[in-house]
Amino acid sequence: MLKRDVLRKPKTLYLLTNNDGKLREFRELGASHSLKIAKAGLEKLEIQSSSLEEIATYAALTGYLSLRKPLLAEDAGLFIQSLNGFPGPYSSYVFKTLGNEGILRIMDGMNLRRACFRSAISLVLDIQTIKVFTGEICGSISNKVRGKSGFGFDPIFIPEGYTRTFAEMSVKEKNKISHRAKAFNSMMEWLENNSF
Repeated sequence: MLKRDVLRKPKTLYLLTNNDGKLREFRELGASHSLKIAKAGLEKLEIQSSSLEEIATYAALTGYLSLRKPLLAEDAGLFIQSLNGFPGPYSSYVFKTLGNEGILRIMDGMNLRRACFRSAISLVLDIQTIKVFTGEICGSISNKVRGKSGFGFDPIFIPEGYTRTFAEMSVKEKNKISHRAKAFNSMMEWLENNSF
């Protein structure tokens, strides 16, 4: 039986992303836990799947095999109830092709505007230590694009209990309630409560 190397809790995690807005949010989340988030500098390989967890895990594992350093990848999606969960795991592609205005046109005249943002973060510490953490926040789709902060569908998503969209909030405000923050905080709790 091979003896497994003892891992130390990482002081730096490498994030697999080309999205500067996502990197900014992760860096602020990391700073609140004294954890440095560095850009991995690799291409994120994505598979087609209806599962955010599968997409994030494939990307994280392939990234780890290239970098060989503690790495995380996230996949997130906006699930709109009246559109049967669309765009869901295809959110990035749909945003690039339709944008916020396209989603609002599809939803024109719809009264049911409930939607949930979901996040799946896959953490790879070594080839045997792969964990997935999820987070969700629900709310509604606004009737128009509002706000200049954030990225993606942030200007049309109003979290439950708020009147402002994510794009009308600062990164700090969004990071207190977002799907990404919930998944990240679950990851940090796991890192704090497990020895390697």
